[in-house]
Amino acid sequence: VMKLNPQQAPLYGDSVITVQLTEEDKVEDDVVFYLVFTGSTVQHCTSTRKINPGSLETISPGHDCCETVKVALCASREGHPVLVVAQESFQFVQDEVYDAAQFLATCAGNQQALNFTRFLDRSRPPAADMDFWDEKLALAFRHLKLPAEWNVLGADQSVSENIPRETLMHFAVRLGLLRLTWFLLQKPGGRGALSIHNTEGATPVSLALERGYQKLHQLLTEKEAKEPDSWSTLSHIVHSGAYNVKHHHGLDVYMLTTEA
Repeated sequence: VMKLNPQQAPLYGDSVITVQLTEEDKVEDDVVFYLVFTGSTVQHCTSTRKINPGSLETISPGHDCCETVKVALCASREGHPVLVVAQESFQFVQDEVYDAAQFLATCAGNQQALNFTRFLDRSRPPAADMDFWDEKLALAFRHLKLPAEWNVLGADQSVSENIPRETLMHFAVRLGLLRLTWFLLQKPGGRGALSIHNTEGATPVSLALERGYQKLHQLLTEKEAKEPDSWSTLSHIVHSGAYNVKHHHGLDVYMLTTEA
């Protein structure tokens, strides 16, 4: 039996999983271990990295629904067949960050809801926590299946530019969420949101300046702004099509996803 820690991960994936090997599985250096996650409609295969002879590390893949899946630990060695050495179950769950992303995405143009998000600013968590939230929210937003017509400014595009209002971009900038801001900038309405004033006359750009968020202000004002360094802490799609491959730079782990 192998031990997975933790035994569950959020739907959007990208969290670290540690695999404790049993005595008999601690083998020579030339053995390569993979984890295969089998869900009801999709299957993932992840590479692993050895931390020590008894444990491996990998990254949880993003999954398509909340469910318990089977995880097989496979060992391969040149010139030998691939062996399944252990099996365990694992759960994909919808966490509060995913709920928050869904809420924010659906209330993109809803003033009542966006004004409600401003209370977060008054009870702002410490910067280290904001960085954690930024990473998780960006992952969750990226994982949402946003409709093709989705817009950062909400569905009602006829709203005149001059009407003061709160936008999702104000929300992301006010909390200093660099990765989420970058994500929104790539979406329809993202750039347009930068020049919209709220009822206090603040634009996302002026908020970034006023709060001293230099990197964020740079991101919003530079012509050819590059993606923020922190974006690279998330896994990146290296191939998409009939199957998807993602690479996580931090652990140098690959994740392959196919229809089961």
